[in-house]
Amino acid sequence: MNILLDLFLTFAKIGLFTFGGGYAMIAMIENNCVEQKKWITHDEMMNITVIAESTPGPIAINCATFTGYKKAGFMGALTATFGIVVPSFLIIFLISMFLDNFLELTIIANAFKGIKVGVGILILDAAITMIKKMHKKKLPRTIMACSCLAMLCINFFALNFSSISLMLVAACVSLSIFILNGAPEQKGGAKK
Repeated sequence: MNILLDLFLTFAKIGLFTFGGGYAMIAMIENNCVEQKKWITHDEMMNITVIAESTPGPIAINCATFTGYKKAGFMGALTATFGIVVPSFLIIFLISMFLDNFLELTIIANAFKGIKVGVGILILDAAITMIKKMHKKKLPRTIMACSCLAMLCINFFALNFSSISLMLVAACVSLSIFILNGAPEQKGGAKK
């Protein structure tokens, strides 16, 4: 039962103190779940992020669900997901009940200007951390660099090209190279 409470409180803290959605939460999830509590490894965090980006639903909720499932099965997944959702839900519910023109208040509008900068920094921090811990192989780094360059060009020239399509292209290139090179040798020296 202790792990369920710990999962709930950890993800509730992440949900309560992170603005800007899933990408901003990645840095806090990484800090809490990988570095402090060691519930998952960094490689698992990278895989969760990629899978969560590719599947329906918010990235932070998918990360919480996976981590909870890994630590305590179905009840862990339910508890962690509930923990990350409840704070945001309660805050939005309270705001909608009491403040009709919440964002028109000068103090709130100014606070959100500062929060935008903070969210950008959290997202940048998560990206830099993931890049630093990425495997030092040429192929992943080349695919990452090409994808970043493609996204910049798409945004700069306002092209109508989905980021999901870009991820699928990157996956196809990686899979094609993997197939052409053959499966890597396993520890025992045999190929699968």
